[in-house]
Amino acid sequence: MDMIPTRDGFGQELVALGKERDDIVVVSADLEDATRAEYFKKEFPDRFFNLGIAEQDVIGTAVGLSMQGYVVFASSFAVFMTNRAYDQIRIDVCQNNANVKIVCSHAGITVGEDGATAQCFEDFAIMRVLANMSVVCPVDTNEAKSATRWMVDHYGPVYMRTSRAAFPVLTKEDDVFEFGKARIMREGKDVTLIGSGLMVYESLQAAEILKKEGIDARVINLHTLKPLDEDALVACAKETGAIVTAEEHQIIGGMGSAVAEVLSQKYPTPIEMVGIKDVYGETGDPQGLLKKYHLKDVDIAEAAKKVIKRKK
Repeated sequence: MDMIPTRDGFGQELVALGKERDDIVVVSADLEDATRAEYFKKEFPDRFFNLGIAEQDVIGTAVGLSMQGYVVFASSFAVFMTNRAYDQIRIDVCQNNANVKIVCSHAGITVGEDGATAQCFEDFAIMRVLANMSVVCPVDTNEAKSATRWMVDHYGPVYMRTSRAAFPVLTKEDDVFEFGKARIMREGKDVTLIGSGLMVYESLQAAEILKKEGIDARVINLHTLKPLDEDALVACAKETGAIVTAEEHQIIGGMGSAVAEVLSQKYPTPIEMVGIKDVYGETGDPQGLLKKYHLKDVDIAEAAKKVIKRKK
C-alpha cells in the first residue's frame, strides 16, 4: 500500500489548478516548504506571498485579496493558524463570508517528532463552531487533491486539515470528492466505525480484527466535518444500532462530538469515541504515539465491542 502525506496531494493539485486559472493566489506564514504550498511558489512566484511568521497578517491579507476577486489559499501549520489568527478568521473571513481557503498541515498526534507545541488537537472544534466555515479532512492524498479542486469552485470559507505523516492511499486518483457526503468504505450490519483522516484506515483495520470475532463492522469516511452528512449518520445509526467515532483530535468538541450532536437530536444511539482524551501530546514517532494515545485499530475494535454491548 502506498503511503503519502495528504499535504503532498494538496500541493500538487494547487499547481495543476494554478496552470488552469490565473485568479488563484497563495499566502503563507513562512512554512510553505512544510505545507507544500512551496510547489505553487516555485511555479507561480508572482502569485505567492510569504508574510513571515505573522499568521494574523496572513489572514488579513488573504481577505483583502479575496475582495479583489482572487481565490485565496492561506497556509501554515494548524496549531499556529487556527490559534494565533482565530480572531481574524472569525471576523475578517467568516463574518464577511470571504472566499478564503485555509489549508493547514501538521495536525493530530502523527505530527510526531515536532512535539506537543506543534500537534494541534483542537482545530476541528474551533473551526466548526464558526458560522460560514466549512471543515474538511481528506482521507488520503488523492482525496486531498480532489478536495483542493472542489475548494476552488466553492465560494466561501473552508478549513482543510492535511498531514505531515504519510497516510495509506485508500482511494483511486479518479475518485470524486463529494462535499458534505460521507463515504462508505466497507459495509457492515453490527456496528458503524466513523473515521476522519488516518483514522479511516485504522477503522478498516479494526473491522478486520472484529471480523475474526464474528462482528460485521461498517466503516465510514467522514471527510466533511461541517456540514455533516446527517442523512448518512442517521441511516448508519438505524441500520447498525451502534457507533464508534475515531479521530486524531480531542474527543471534546471534535468529530465525535459533532456526530453525537446530530444523533442525540435525530436518532439517539450508543456511541463510543476514540480520540485524544483531554491531554497534550509529546515528541515521538507517529506509530508509537498512535499506540500510546490509544488511537490504533485495536483501540477502535475494543470500543466497538463495548458499544455493541450497549445496543438495545
